[in-house]
Amino acid sequence: MKYDVKDIKLAKKGKLRIEWAGNNMPVLNLIRSNFQRTKPLKNVNISCCLHVTTETANLMLTLKSAGANVLLCASNPLSTQDDVAASLVKDYGIATFAVKGEDEKRYYRHINSVLDAEPNITMDDGADLVSVIHKQRKNLVKNIYAGTEETTTGVIRLRSLEHNNLLLFPIIAVNDAKTKHFFDNRYGTGQSTIDGIIRATNKLLAGCVFVVCGYGWCGRGIAQRAEGSGANVIVTEIDPLKALEAVMDGYRVMPLKNAARIGDVFVTATGDTTVIAKEHFGLMKDGAILANAGHFNVEIDIKAIKSMSVKSRLIRECNHEYTLRNKRRIYVLGEGRLINLASAEGHPASVMDMSFADQALCAEYIVKNKNKLENMVYKVPTEIDEKVALLKLNSMGIKTDILTQEQKKYLSSWEAGT
Repeated sequence: MKYDVKDIKLAKKGKLRIEWAGNNMPVLNLIRSNFQRTKPLKNVNISCCLHVTTETANLMLTLKSAGANVLLCASNPLSTQDDVAASLVKDYGIATFAVKGEDEKRYYRHINSVLDAEPNITMDDGADLVSVIHKQRKNLVKNIYAGTEETTTGVIRLRSLEHNNLLLFPIIAVNDAKTKHFFDNRYGTGQSTIDGIIRATNKLLAGCVFVVCGYGWCGRGIAQRAEGSGANVIVTEIDPLKALEAVMDGYRVMPLKNAARIGDVFVTATGDTTVIAKEHFGLMKDGAILANAGHFNVEIDIKAIKSMSVKSRLIRECNHEYTLRNKRRIYVLGEGRLINLASAEGHPASVMDMSFADQALCAEYIVKNKNKLENMVYKVPTEIDEKVALLKLNSMGIKTDILTQEQKKYLSSWEAGT
């Protein structure tokens, strides 16, 4: 078996951490037990480009239990947990190509390594896997049933392909499942982003001015967790509806140029490029901290801040200090990459339980419906979303009410009125 990991000797530690995460993923464990009996993915090649974490490892084990031939590479150069990658290879026989801190050349070599298996299904986190297929390896399309996409950023890229009639195979937007973005994006990103910032800085958030750029589901979660830590939260937005929602949620809303003058900590969560740019760096006060929670490292203009700096140094792990010509210091965390994975461990297993349950069930759905799917971006089927939610509630020992026949009749009729 081919693989590329940092150190295979790290496997023992990784195995224990994979088991710990698995203890907090009851929905995925139920699906795995069913998959072991039914083998719905028997002899299906699945190439995955995902964050190589303990939670992802449990998804890989679930897919393998279903009979799939699974290969995994990293979807971000700084998101790999090297001990987990080693354990996947040594303990579970899953071909893994991921090293934390890998350069761009190695990153894309790893993507091509998982594509060499000629996948029937792709699993993506940011659409780099699909992008490589569309740009360089179109010969693989004939074998592909469909793919799945985990992130908001990736779905944006794929919908662009679809809009321009360039999408070569079907994609299910797992990110858009309610059991994914309502929970993973909000609660997972919210907690893990704050965790990453604190690990990189050891800064007390209580009393600081905390600026959240973007008020989507990730931004909402970050703002909520920052406020819960005692921070004074400011939101910047371009969407008037989201801006209004942020105001109604109790946050100050203003242009980033205004927030730049007073913010202590800045976090980008927009999925767009050059959100914090040269015009903002010069306005920031000494000691401003910048972090990114979006998928790609384009939201903070790193080239601009380097060009404005007279010196820079790595002052802490995942924390670069840039001294500007005006002698003010700005701190950029995790090289502007996903701070929750560059500096911390990513989302807690209990929330990834739902996201990866969606992934596993969508893979099964793809195999069952491979001849019906067209080259478009699909939503996760409602029955999968609701099944995952119900399984999660059951695992928590929570029951809900059930409609009576009278209530069902009332909701489906038009006759009843005042």
